[in-house]
Amino acid sequence: MARLTGARPARRWGCAATAFLLLLLTVQAAQKADLSSDATAATINHSLTLLQRLQELLQNGNGSDSVLRVRTAASDEAKVFHTHQLLLSLQSEVFESLLHNQSVVTLHEPPETAALFEKFIRYLYCGGVSILLHQAIPMHQLASKYRVWGLQRGVADYMKTHLASESSQGHVVGWYHYAVRIGDVALQESCLQFLAWNLSAVLGSTEWGSVSVELLLLLLERSDLVLHSELELYTAVESWLSRRQPEGPVAERVLRAIRYPMIAPSQLFRLQAQSVVLARHYSAVQDLLFQAFQFHAASPLHFAKYFDVNCSMFLPRNYLAPSWGSQWVINNPARDDRSTSFQTQLGPSSHDAGKRVTWNVLFSPRWLPVSLRPVYSDSVSGAVQPVRIEDGRPRLVITPAMSSPDFAGVSFQKTVLVGVRQQGRVLVKHAYSFHQSSDEAADFLAHADLQKRTSEYLIDNSLHLHIIIKPVYHSLIKVKK
Repeated sequence: MARLTGARPARRWGCAATAFLLLLLTVQAAQKADLSSDATAATINHSLTLLQRLQELLQNGNGSDSVLRVRTAASDEAKVFHTHQLLLSLQSEVFESLLHNQSVVTLHEPPETAALFEKFIRYLYCGGVSILLHQAIPMHQLASKYRVWGLQRGVADYMKTHLASESSQGHVVGWYHYAVRIGDVALQESCLQFLAWNLSAVLGSTEWGSVSVELLLLLLERSDLVLHSELELYTAVESWLSRRQPEGPVAERVLRAIRYPMIAPSQLFRLQAQSVVLARHYSAVQDLLFQAFQFHAASPLHFAKYFDVNCSMFLPRNYLAPSWGSQWVINNPARDDRSTSFQTQLGPSSHDAGKRVTWNVLFSPRWLPVSLRPVYSDSVSGAVQPVRIEDGRPRLVITPAMSSPDFAGVSFQKTVLVGVRQQGRVLVKHAYSFHQSSDEAADFLAHADLQKRTSEYLIDNSLHLHIIIKPVYHSLIKVKK
């Protein structure tokens, strides 16, 4: 805790602070000196002791030559920190300017950043700080305000790597909105991708009500949303609209982003009869609902003659319902090859509701490309070039068990989700999409180390996959309207 009151210690401590600082700045360079030519050379490292001494300078106020008074609008009292101008100026150009011609500075901070100011100052002395999820934004605000770039980057990296962390109130939506305000595009994309891949978890949390209009529209236009079904998405959107009560044009844009052809006719009839939100804005989506009923009533090939089925409205998202794919948990995935099979509905149209496609899946943890496969050597009879296990790479192949005339006009996009299930929620860590004409993803687990039990791709030494098949209809013949 920084010393809040008391007389300023003797000036002789200022020299000690400077000496400690100079030693800290030179110790790293000294450790990197080229000592390889002397076999008796050794490194004596007391940098931790030095950091402890620097922390004591802040804690005790020894040799202080500047005072920071931190005030908040919510309190009449100020937190007082006896600091050292040299240490603050080296880390922050803002402090260098503020302390240039004065030794006492009053800083005005909101309560959330004032609560972390001691941690922030300790970072300036010791180069390290520990934070919690709810402290990330105020700490980033302090780092940005005082232009402490290393801490700013560190907090942003912390946020990107803790998107999946558990929190009672949720945090990713708030981090996304903050990233938009400060213009951090990389953090925006990380948050948006996490929300898209784990939307079912977000829909059932308190975070959903804090989603902005802009964020909601960005999510609704994506085809990589991971959720149980389009009906689940509509129900969540209806709840959001009822709570937020946006203006009519905004509500209509949101409702028109729902992919109604991906909802079964029986469910569409129920929505028309029971949904208050749909009744209020029915005229804005009436054409989409009518088109959805036509889509389910006609043969997909016949429907595709008259309507453009190559638009997002007829493209499935990543649905977790059993008719769209299957989970597959592979225990000890580095051990040997595995295979499984499952069935999906031929297509989202009710015309194909009774038709099933059987899929065969092969997983190989150490598949070798042709260039790395063993070959016989001419120099030594019978000798085989050694091949290391790590030369292979994981491979996943997904193929239909048979061909059928029903496949005409239909192609199958495949997505493989890698993640965990916690407290009934699906948390996706990685997603791999197959090229439309391919039976496997070229980069599947390309950077995964399945040999390590601590691999981020494994949960309890098991690989948790969810394979999704997305049937996509294509127009074969165009009929003039």
